[in-house]
Amino acid sequence: MISDAHTGLKAAIARVFEATWQRCRVHWIRNALAHVSRGQHTVAAAAIRQAFDQPDRAHAGETWRRVAEQLRPRWPRLADLMDASEHDVLAYMSFPRQHQTKLHSTNPIERLNKEVKRRADVVGIFPNEASIMRLIGAVLFEQNDEWQTSSRDMMVEAFAQIDKEEIDPIPSITTKAA
Repeated sequence: MISDAHTGLKAAIARVFEATWQRCRVHWIRNALAHVSRGQHTVAAAAIRQAFDQPDRAHAGETWRRVAEQLRPRWPRLADLMDASEHDVLAYMSFPRQHQTKLHSTNPIERLNKEVKRRADVVGIFPNEASIMRLIGAVLFEQNDEWQTSSRDMMVEAFAQIDKEEIDPIPSITTKAA
């Protein structure tokens, strides 16, 4: 499951779905760069992205920790954030490489939500709930067809391959009792 770092979402994902949680890499980088002066964003982001360019989870983790140590003297809060979020940000790397680009971000679902909103804004006022459901259903069907035929998105066949391929163990999520 991919999301931002909302505590309630993380707890629900762990409790209800018993799934691995992947923190959206795009949102994480935005949060991380808040610990760095604006003029240094490019340098810090380039250093962090070294981990994302690694061929597998083991190398990414090693690079992640090395980069955190290199950044620690200058930006200790950023390094601490990296220490705390390594498994959450790199969870997608436990999947086969061909799937990783589709799993590290919430951008696809955000694009879908934006399209639903755009279409609803054109209509403006809906006469009843059924008309809203028809419009949203049509947008979802259209998007599903695009995802099924587009080579840039994961097709159903790609999901079947995940079951057949050996996947690295994914760290489990622990939640604190309230």
